[in-house]
Amino acid sequence: MSLPRILVAFDSMRYPNTGLFYFGKSLGSALLKNNEDRFDLTFFLHPSTTEFDNVNVQKQYLKKYHKLFYINSSNINLFHFTDQIPRLSPDKVNGKKILTIHDLNQMHEDIGGKAKAAYLQKLGRRIAACDKIVAISKFAAKDVLQYFPHIESKLSVIYNGADKLIPAPGHQPAYVPAKPFLFALGILSAKKNFHVLPALLAGNDYELIISGIKSPYEADILAQAKKYNCLDRVKLTGPVSEADKAWYYQHCEAFVFPSLAEGFGLPVVEAMHFGKPVFLSNHTSLPEVGGDAAFYFKSFDAEDMRQVMQNGLKHFAENQGAEKAMANAAKYNWDDTARQYLALYSECLAL
Repeated sequence: MSLPRILVAFDSMRYPNTGLFYFGKSLGSALLKNNEDRFDLTFFLHPSTTEFDNVNVQKQYLKKYHKLFYINSSNINLFHFTDQIPRLSPDKVNGKKILTIHDLNQMHEDIGGKAKAAYLQKLGRRIAACDKIVAISKFAAKDVLQYFPHIESKLSVIYNGADKLIPAPGHQPAYVPAKPFLFALGILSAKKNFHVLPALLAGNDYELIISGIKSPYEADILAQAKKYNCLDRVKLTGPVSEADKAWYYQHCEAFVFPSLAEGFGLPVVEAMHFGKPVFLSNHTSLPEVGGDAAFYFKSFDAEDMRQVMQNGLKHFAENQGAEKAMANAAKYNWDDTARQYLALYSECLAL
């Protein structure tokens, strides 16, 4: 008897050093590890993606015509779209369908009413075409139900995992700070809110390392560094390797992440795996993921932020903060995530 055929769409892995790339890489590997011959899996990829080249899994690749139609010649029984705005649209395929929604960040950004309405209309068409919807946090699920309350019966929450990075022995990044440093990670965009971070360097000798894809928003960060007379202590590295990232997590004094819009916040858990103090905004999903193991900026007033960090570092050192951070991080692992998706596949196929 042949196994049910499932196509998992990872076509959003096109761009390395992005959240969707790491999501696809980690979930794909965990699905293969935990499948145990229950399903015949196929990964649907962008042609530029090489991550699974040496992995024993069937592959299909995105073609330009997939925007218009998809011929299900492989008799796929279930399609899992792992990005809420996939290149292969759910309404173009026949079979059972699951859609993972990472966030509705656009609704928390100042992009204008017309742009928000257009986005909701586009997302709504994809949601309507699917049998099951997954949100990656309770906050993301709440956001979805605010705009699509009628889908509550087919909506569930499956948290992302977070890889526990292993530092490479003897490795050092291209830029090694000369002083104790704070670390931030993410695309340099306004929603990450990184321009508030240079204020944390006033009155101390810390450096600030921010790693991630650069953009014109870089100028806002550097302008604040100049304002607080710490331009020489702010380093924007651009994208970094997994080994570099692990080194920065391992050696930083604290991880700082004042983001305004996150569906999950993977770097938060990665930093906690290293037993580091983590300072976050109290926006969107971050309090849910960081829990009581993190510290929160309740405003972005410079003095308030410095006070939160000062008090937080003291509390962390005196109250087994590292143990609490690592225990919180341990709640999120990709094997659990994959097993929940595999169970949902079975449910959707009524197996």
